[in-house]
This record gives sequence, C-alpha cells and structure tokens, in this order.
Amino acid sequence: MHIAQKFEGLLEKYRHPDGRRWSGQEIDEATGGVVTRSYVTNLRKGRIENPGYEKMRAIAKAMYFPPDVWFEEGLGEGQPIGQAEESRGVAGRLEHVFEVVRNPKTGEPYTNGEVARMTLGDLSEEKVERIRTGAVSDPTVGQVAALACWGVTPAATAGGSRAVRHS
Repeated sequence: MHIAQKFEGLLEKYRHPDGRRWSGQEIDEATGGVVTRSYVTNLRKGRIENPGYEKMRAIAKAMYFPPDVWFEEGLGEGQPIGQAEESRGVAGRLEHVFEVVRNPKTGEPYTNGEVARMTLGDLSEEKVERIRTGAVSDPTVGQVAALACWGVTPAATAGGSRAVRHS
C-alpha cells in the first residue's frame, strides 16, 4: 500500500475528538512545525514515498495514535474504517483506548488501577479489568460515562473510535 493511502486512512480513522478530519494547518501547529502544512499536502498527494520515522512519530503524537499504527496492515485497503473496531466489541474498543491514551506524566499506558482512581469510585480496578477483558460485555451507560472522566469520549468505548488525550 502506498503511504498516501495509509495516511488518508489514518486521517479518516483518527479524527479530532469533535469528529472533524485534521487539516494540514492543524497538523503543522500540533507538531510544532515538524510536519508542515505543505508536507501534509505532499504526503496526501503521494509525492512523498518515505516520510521517515520522526515525521511519522510527530503525526502520530499530534493525532493521538501509537506510531506503530503506521505499520499495521489493512488500513486504507478497502476495508471500511471502523469495521474492525465494530467487530471487536466493547472490550476491543476499550483496549484500543488503553493503547492510544497515555499518561502525560510518564508517557506510558494507564493501568486499570489508575483509570479506576480517575473514576472517583464509580468503577473499581476489577470492574475496569472486567470491561477491558470482555467479562462485562455490555457495560451500563453509567460505566461508560465513568470511563469518560479518564479523557475518553463515550463514543470511543460505546461504538466509535475517537479518544482524547487527558491533559
């Protein structure tokens, strides 16, 4: 797959928390100019075949996805965006959120215990783990709302793919 197709798939999948696609200007600003607006245009048009890891990492960080997503197969190859996530169920979507949302102090993924503490008693560490592993396959609206305090939009766990960084 050409890098332009991969990038288009990432732009489609990893949108702003409000659902908008990222513009070249927004990526330029979010990367502190590491990836300029014109670079984004050239990447989208297929004029850049090998953006290099630093540029790919800067885009991933700005758009809130792990850099290794650049190397995953299937994205942008005709499979509708979101189809894989829909087939994963709540546990798969929540696991994806755990992969994407990082503790800003450590840069590491959050633990079940950290997430439970952020719910201020609404969810125990055990309950977070049970939702995450699929033992609770249909969490209540209240449980999904409790996860929202962690910096996760309810759509990320209930059926969408958007997650926001907790600052």
